[in-house]
Amino acid sequence: MSGQYAARTTVSVERTRNEIEATLARYGAKQFMYGWGKDGAIVAFVVEVESGQQRQVRFELPLPSRDLREFTQHSRGRRTAEASEALWEQACRQRWRALLLVIKAKLEAIEVGVATFEDEFLAYTMLPSGETVSQWLGPQIEIAYDPDKGVMPTTLRLALPAGSDGN
Repeated sequence: MSGQYAARTTVSVERTRNEIEATLARYGAKQFMYGWGKDGAIVAFVVEVESGQQRQVRFELPLPSRDLREFTQHSRGRRTAEASEALWEQACRQRWRALLLVIKAKLEAIEVGVATFEDEFLAYTMLPSGETVSQWLGPQIEIAYDPDKGVMPTTLRLALPAGSDGN
């Protein structure tokens, strides 16, 4: 775990979640929500894009099971319940900090013009079906790359600027 971002963070999940909410508000989010369940957490928000339309965005944050061997066991046998819980909580804090980092980086890239909203959040944008673009498109990409089902170009096609003659 030592190579992971924020692997040793002491910042609580609640504080990080509040920081995510404050960051989103600072960058203009109109709505914010979060929830959690057995397998993870969800952070969602609504923003207004340049066209004036609203976009709903949802991040699903997978959280580890408390029962994973990395939390319950060590080289000499079973960990105490307290030690196991402390390791699990650390893993959850790390994942929340990583999510905060991702969201901040995406929003800042948009703010300074490095990227557009769609560039950064398209995969997490919710469709009317309730799926994210990534959930909807993922299976289609798998088919496209399957040599028995799809047809993908064998070379990269680079788009040329409008009016370019290719030289």
